[in-house]
Amino acid sequence: MKKIVFVFIVALTFFIQESKGQAMGQSYTTALGVKVWDGGGITIKHFVAANVAVEGIGYFWNRGVRIVGLYEFHYDIASAPGLKWYVGPGAHVGFYNNTYYNNNYPNGDGSGSYVGIDGVLGLDYKFDRAPINISLDWQPSFEFGSNRGFINNWGGLGIRYTF
Repeated sequence: MKKIVFVFIVALTFFIQESKGQAMGQSYTTALGVKVWDGGGITIKHFVAANVAVEGIGYFWNRGVRIVGLYEFHYDIASAPGLKWYVGPGAHVGFYNNTYYNNNYPNGDGSGSYVGIDGVLGLDYKFDRAPINISLDWQPSFEFGSNRGFINNWGGLGIRYTF
């Protein structure tokens, strides 16, 4: 067991050293962190091309859980190195608990599982010489189902460690 832990630590150290050069610049390939919103979430963003990223977000709050996948097109802001704006489509699935909806909707309508389509518009900044990325975005969505519809209050502040 100790050999496995040792090999894992050596491999992780090698991976971190190899990715350190890129993470310390003004661009990154992958970033993992948190998203602050009405609740909280975990976010991972990965660039699949120079200006195209996919982002997965898991939001957790008192009403349930919402899993979001986004496809983002990033564009440079010429006068601000490290700062990009992005836009793109996405989709989500939400699992909402009965407690909130039973207390707020007399017929209990609204709890359960739902799917929807999403959009995203935001700003993304990678700190120079630090493996930190922050983003601020708005994620309007349309959710299908009973007592659902257009939802305009998703998004938030993302803080990530870059690889």
